[in-house]
Amino acid sequence: MMKSFLTKGAALAALFVLGFAIQTNDALAAEKAYVSIATGGTAGTYYPIGGAIAKAVSTNADIQATAETGNASVANINLVGTEEIEVAFVQNDISFWAYNGQLMFDGKAKKNIRAICALYPEHVQLIATKDSGIKGLADLKGKRVSVGAMGSGVEGDIQAIFKMVGLTYDDIKVNFLDFGATTNRFKDNQIDAGFVVAGYPTASVMDLALTKDIDLVDFDLDFMKKMQAEYPFLVPSIIPAGTYNKIDRDVQTPAVMALLVTYENMPEDVIYNFTKSLYENLDLIQNAHAKAKEITLDKALDGITVPMHPGAAKYFQEKGMQVK
Repeated sequence: MMKSFLTKGAALAALFVLGFAIQTNDALAAEKAYVSIATGGTAGTYYPIGGAIAKAVSTNADIQATAETGNASVANINLVGTEEIEVAFVQNDISFWAYNGQLMFDGKAKKNIRAICALYPEHVQLIATKDSGIKGLADLKGKRVSVGAMGSGVEGDIQAIFKMVGLTYDDIKVNFLDFGATTNRFKDNQIDAGFVVAGYPTASVMDLALTKDIDLVDFDLDFMKKMQAEYPFLVPSIIPAGTYNKIDRDVQTPAVMALLVTYENMPEDVIYNFTKSLYENLDLIQNAHAKAKEITLDKALDGITVPMHPGAAKYFQEKGMQVK
């Protein structure tokens, strides 16, 4: 009888240990954070860099991060604002307009948006066929022009630029096209000019420059300074000579900053670990795309246009950086 009792006792003990182990594993699994990152289309810059960030974070933090294709800044910030996705790439001008309820967000301010960090500048690239005769913004009148997808960050920037120069959509033959559709229309000779706002080199523009005789249009420096006074997030910048095939001069053009944003209710520890893993594994990210080499800790707070998330702020403060 004693032997039977001990056997039953051992069995109960084993079941207890097994049950405890299962509960512990379940608890550990439950603690793992899952973060989706909204990027952009595969023809742009957000997608490859977002994938590299997801890999770096997943490899070096207790976070399972995945990069999702998206419709870029405006769609992304709407997803974050409604807490349908945890992290997103957006332009700093779009985050400003969203937070303050301006332009395409008129009356629909998204006060729960919080910044994680600034990544790199994104340049307004005004592409024109060389036989179009387009040398400046005024030359767009009467031309077939892509201004970005309707309601996109690109279109928001173009609206601001057109307002400053006195152009309206009535002055052009307007086309609302995303990056990929814009370059395809060039190839089919269906447009004369098109705007792309993205970090250079942009894959779709690189491909276009190899197959079509195109140029990038310079913006007048005095005009850009006036524009910056009106829209501080649009800063004068340069696309270097040789960035694209047969464009062998520096091109003056405005730029905005690409940001990573999240929402206010995201747990502080998750965003802290996400930010820490991003910046402490920059080599993994910088190898993914030429533009990613511009992501550096010393530029992480440049052009932030919405409040910082406390988790991100904690990491930067630990690094001795002043967070506003």
